[in-house]
Amino acid sequence: MNKGPILIAALILGSFAVGGVGLVAMTHEVTAERIAENQREAMLAKLRAIVPAEQMANDPLEDRIQVSDPDLLGTEQTEVFRVRGDSGPVAVVLQPVVPDGYAGPIRLLVSVLADGRLGGVRVLEHHETPGLGDKIDEKKDDWIIEQFNGKSLDDPAPEHWHVKRDGGVFDQFTGATITPRSIVNAVKNTLMFVEREGEALYLPPDLERTPAQDRAIPDAGPTAAPTQAAVAPSAPAEAG
Repeated sequence: MNKGPILIAALILGSFAVGGVGLVAMTHEVTAERIAENQREAMLAKLRAIVPAEQMANDPLEDRIQVSDPDLLGTEQTEVFRVRGDSGPVAVVLQPVVPDGYAGPIRLLVSVLADGRLGGVRVLEHHETPGLGDKIDEKKDDWIIEQFNGKSLDDPAPEHWHVKRDGGVFDQFTGATITPRSIVNAVKNTLMFVEREGEALYLPPDLERTPAQDRAIPDAGPTAAPTQAAVAPSAPAEAG
């Protein structure tokens, strides 16, 4: 039996297989790089929207650390981007998680300026009810922009960091209080975390230590004591 044609066919098929695998690998590498770059640009755009971009002298996506405070930030590990200007710190941007959203956890992007005011808040991911709780998305409604920009732990006073239904100053949605209530509380907790950590959030990596109360801060005064979070009154279950 002449095995020549069979061997030739096998070699041809093998060549096609190797070439196909190489082409797929090359396409994946090129595509992955493009996706990563698009994701990077999208995150930079979000950061620039909630910090004084004209003061940004560094790349906050490279100048970042991991912190841990599940009680205040809603997750075991929270990423913090540091924004620095030519004359010093400008802002920190955290990615806390709202654990008690109506339809599940909500991922936030919270900018806290060096003076303790909020630069802005954005939602990165949520599963809230369409037409009700999804108004937290700035593409659907201006609520998250109008409610938080410029606010701090002193403005409003801590006892007013609630939605209006609970005696606070923040608007809720018609038929949906759970979602905005949870976000207001999460943003306040983030402010409390940043106030407690103070200048430590801007330290270079070789000086970072946890927990915060054990961290030595060169040439800095004592870290501010944690602010006690007020507990919002309970309310009947409703749509989020």
